[in-house]
Amino acid sequence: MRRRLAALVVLLACVPFGASGCRSDRPSLPPVVIATGGEGGVYHALGDAFAATLHDRWKVRATVLTTAASIENLRLLAAHKADLAFTTVDSADLATRGAGPFAGNVRIAALSGLYDDYLHIVVRADGPIRSVADLRGRRVSTGAAGSGTEVLAGRVLAAAGVRVSGRDAIVRSRLSASASGEALRAGRIDAFFFNGGLPTPAVTDLARTVRVRLLPVGSLVAGLQRSFGEVYLARSIPATTYGMGREVPTVATPNVLVVRADMPAAEARELTALLFASRSRLAAVHAQARRLDRRAALVTYPLPLHPGAALYFRETKPWADAKGG
Repeated sequence: MRRRLAALVVLLACVPFGASGCRSDRPSLPPVVIATGGEGGVYHALGDAFAATLHDRWKVRATVLTTAASIENLRLLAAHKADLAFTTVDSADLATRGAGPFAGNVRIAALSGLYDDYLHIVVRADGPIRSVADLRGRRVSTGAAGSGTEVLAGRVLAAAGVRVSGRDAIVRSRLSASASGEALRAGRIDAFFFNGGLPTPAVTDLARTVRVRLLPVGSLVAGLQRSFGEVYLARSIPATTYGMGREVPTVATPNVLVVRADMPAAEARELTALLFASRSRLAAVHAQARRLDRRAALVTYPLPLHPGAALYFRETKPWADAKGG
């Protein structure tokens, strides 16, 4: 954490005030394409609300793309088919290094940290599956192809010694959260992974008709951190979230709102400012937006803040708020 904050102080101190000349009641911004996630997910809900705010407040034409989420969003940014994208930091880390599903480095920067995603591994409460190890040989959805969920699911299964191919492997499918919920309800799969905010609508909807159990992942977090670093955090899903009766230790992944690194500073500054100005509207569509906080938003590790976003935070001085100044 000290390393993260030290990097932020250096970056913020180096941003000139002159870039703030773009400010106005209605700044001149080009059309914006926002890469979100699947319908019914937090990314999609927040992206829709932010697009509406861009249009209503500044008359900016904003298009929302329904996607498989993090990995696909980052590919769309790289291909100049999106301007703004929601992603988890573990997927963003792969993109910047040209690792995993990315053939080359994707040059991106963060406008803001958002909120944490919590890994859900959902099974029926009346079934025999009680641990990640119990998934061997079971029918499991590891998330939609091109999603951050798929990346994390693979890492968690490997940490638990569960194969995705070969002997004693899971019988794998790649379904969205809503499709996974329907498949579990119908008995077509035995479990599904989804990495999302609390509450995740697909799990909430499923829990209305089926008693669900979430598998604990807490014992695997330390190993994930040793292998992949601070992109993973130890967290618990509260007992009241889905009416389970007990909290479930799991792994969390911070979310960030990102743009290409070459976006003009003036545009990045205005988009960041509008994000925080529209907090109440975003919170009206999903409670996770209440977690938007200018101090917490500075922590976007391992991504750098975009210089335009850094300017916004320098002007609004969130660290001064923390000191009562």
